[in-house]
Amino acid sequence: MSDAKNGFFRDCDKSAYIQSSNTVDMVIFSAIDGEDKDPRRLPDKVLQILLVKKKKDPLSTKESESQQGKWALPGGFVNYEESIDEAAVRELKAETNLENVYMEQLYTWGRVYPDLRRRVISTSYMALVDREKFIVKSGEDAEDVRWFNVSSKVIEKIKSPTANGYILEKTFEIIVENEEITIKDHVMVKTIVEGHISKTENTYIENKNGLAFDHAKVIQYALDRMKNKVMYTDIAFSLMPELFTLTELQKVYEVLYSRELADAYFRKKVKRMLTKTTLLSEGKRFRPSKLYRFNPKWTEKDDEEFCVKNDE
Repeated sequence: MSDAKNGFFRDCDKSAYIQSSNTVDMVIFSAIDGEDKDPRRLPDKVLQILLVKKKKDPLSTKESESQQGKWALPGGFVNYEESIDEAAVRELKAETNLENVYMEQLYTWGRVYPDLRRRVISTSYMALVDREKFIVKSGEDAEDVRWFNVSSKVIEKIKSPTANGYILEKTFEIIVENEEITIKDHVMVKTIVEGHISKTENTYIENKNGLAFDHAKVIQYALDRMKNKVMYTDIAFSLMPELFTLTELQKVYEVLYSRELADAYFRKKVKRMLTKTTLLSEGKRFRPSKLYRFNPKWTEKDDEEFCVKNDE
């Protein structure tokens, strides 16, 4: 940096500039077996999300106290001496005990007032993990931490024509629940299409009994992003044990994509990602099946599409 620039930052009046804070939020997904309805078939998978209930902040204002006691995504403020990625790793470990988790940046939100103390710019991260490999426990910043089943469905759809295209507004109901708690939130996703240009934005619909801040908006964005990524990446394998059957893998793909997938086209899609072993599944009431493991040397070549049943 030049002396002139050094001089500017040294001599400028910092009080003349509005200060903002940077935070990180982590969307951590996993999948478990759902209700066993048919003893002759593997149960469907259920998507889960990790949420925390944060402890009371001694520096909180009257406004931010309204968020206390609510469930939220793990996260917190970025310290001045650390990078955003480092903050995400630190906060996840501090609040949930999860570490050595591969996370990728999801989106940066230019929030104006979610923390209600000052302008906050938040970077969200997403990860898929096999929850059986981790022990979650609340740390010094969290009162509690739990896995919740998470789902999202469209409850209203409005399409309005414009001079050069149309505006599509979809209102989603997001439900997070476990044996004791059920939380519902609404998020409106607006897509503006003008010619060949499309712009989409997520808008949180405030619910006093919902998740903390506008975290429902972040979750809906993560769900949409995950559906896209599962089609062209190996992200689904983050939820799998070392050895698995094709049916077990397909169940995971289906819960991530929120659709039932045709067997033949699914197997064609994942064929290059797999290494067949000589082992068979054991200790289950089903007929023994061949076991596979992830092939880390696979490369994406042809972008074969899934054949999706009941596609809208």
